[in-house]
Amino acid sequence: MTAHTILQPPGWVQPKGYANGIAAEGRLVFVGGQIGWNSQNQFETDDLVEQVRQTLRNVVEVLAQAGAGPEHVVTMTWYLTDKKDYLDNLAGIGRAYREIIGRHFPAMAAVEVTALVEDRAKVEIQAMAVIPK
Repeated sequence: MTAHTILQPPGWVQPKGYANGIAAEGRLVFVGGQIGWNSQNQFETDDLVEQVRQTLRNVVEVLAQAGAGPEHVVTMTWYLTDKKDYLDNLAGIGRAYREIIGRHFPAMAAVEVTALVEDRAKVEIQAMAVIPK
């Protein structure tokens, strides 16, 4: 097994933009829920795609504090306040994801929630990474 092994059961349709599962060994890094505000806790936009872009940047900055990068992420959970807004903006969200994370697709879940603690937040992302030994 390499540092990260994609788990794809035989006969299953290949997922697009995520992995069904990942096996990994190494040092665990847990990133608490990040939202689309800047380092001064200020929102610069109410646009979902731009909030996703900033949220992903925030995740990457936290990972860097442990010596990890996007390629070490094994799972992400996305909390979104508007499923329709998310689905209507998949192309832009995909571009932002590839810009910040690259073509690394961990195991993911996306959940619509009624609200986030910060009223202007449209997305919150929690992540876990594994830095290989």
